[in-house]
Amino acid sequence: MFKKFLGQFSKDMGIDLGTANTLVYVKDQGIVINEPSVVAINTRTDKIVAVGDDAKVMLGKTPLHINVIRPLVDGVISDFEVSEKMIKHFINKVHKESMTFMPRPRVMIAIPLDITEVERKAVEDAVMGAGASEVLLIEEPIAAAIGAGLPILEATASMIVDMGGGTTEIAVISLGGVVSWKSLKLAGDKLNEAIIQYARDKFNILLGERTAEKIKIQIASVLPLDKPLETTMRGRDLLTGLPKEIRITDANIREAIAKPIKLIVDNIKTTIESTPPELVSDLYEKGLYLTGGGALLRGFDVLIAQETKMPVHIADDPLTAVVRGTGKVLADLDNLREILLPSTKDLGFN
Repeated sequence: MFKKFLGQFSKDMGIDLGTANTLVYVKDQGIVINEPSVVAINTRTDKIVAVGDDAKVMLGKTPLHINVIRPLVDGVISDFEVSEKMIKHFINKVHKESMTFMPRPRVMIAIPLDITEVERKAVEDAVMGAGASEVLLIEEPIAAAIGAGLPILEATASMIVDMGGGTTEIAVISLGGVVSWKSLKLAGDKLNEAIIQYARDKFNILLGERTAEKIKIQIASVLPLDKPLETTMRGRDLLTGLPKEIRITDANIREAIAKPIKLIVDNIKTTIESTPPELVSDLYEKGLYLTGGGALLRGFDVLIAQETKMPVHIADDPLTAVVRGTGKVLADLDNLREILLPSTKDLGFN
């Protein structure tokens, strides 16, 4: 009863709890938080030093007593306690300027398609432990499709490829549900790892994760560009142990990420092949939509179009499509509740 009373003074929130970034949407306000899913903890005091942007700048630069953690791996919670603290931090940050002394918001969380019951319960428990009065779960591709403005409730096919930091979710949606899908633990982080491995094998340079990500954003492409791009790669020379820098081009990075990109494209084709013929005919007319950070990868849409012989569209503001989808569902919850996943409590999972 007291929890319900406090909930009346709290703000309904939609959260895209991503491996790389966490985005928070507040009903009637829009996106209020977009920060890295990173937490810095002082191991001597067990207290949080920084969260989000402030914690990310510490990666690889901390003394021994400060531990910088990414509590989500491949789209699911890997460190329960730190995840709970991070979510609680964001909930409190949203309610900081209001008069709510003990926020108990209703929270909607987007989760990957292949999440297990144990992992799903971990998400619910972490969000409840962080102060939510109720946890609502929605599948990431469904949220992304709604955020992209696709008619998911109609008897027509909508296809989403949501490539984030930890997972790539590929789904064909019709009548409010997923018809055929693939969920890959292969996304932006794996591209960073491929660049790190390439630098080691090709140039004997050891790169940091943040450096690899920066290079990816600056010059990565999956098809040759009309105007080649280049940047400086800085790291530690594995032979001398000293700092080293070289100039690299988009062709180098294209070679580095070629294998994971091919795997993603192959899985997109496999998903289409397992889709009922009536829905495939819709797809060839409407095409598929790209969301997530991967949608910004140069030439990715063109490559998929070439391989699938289908139109490919990049959603408006693809990085925020999932969290905007949770916001739209919260705004029309009475009509859209049927597309949500049941709670693990409803499934009898204790």
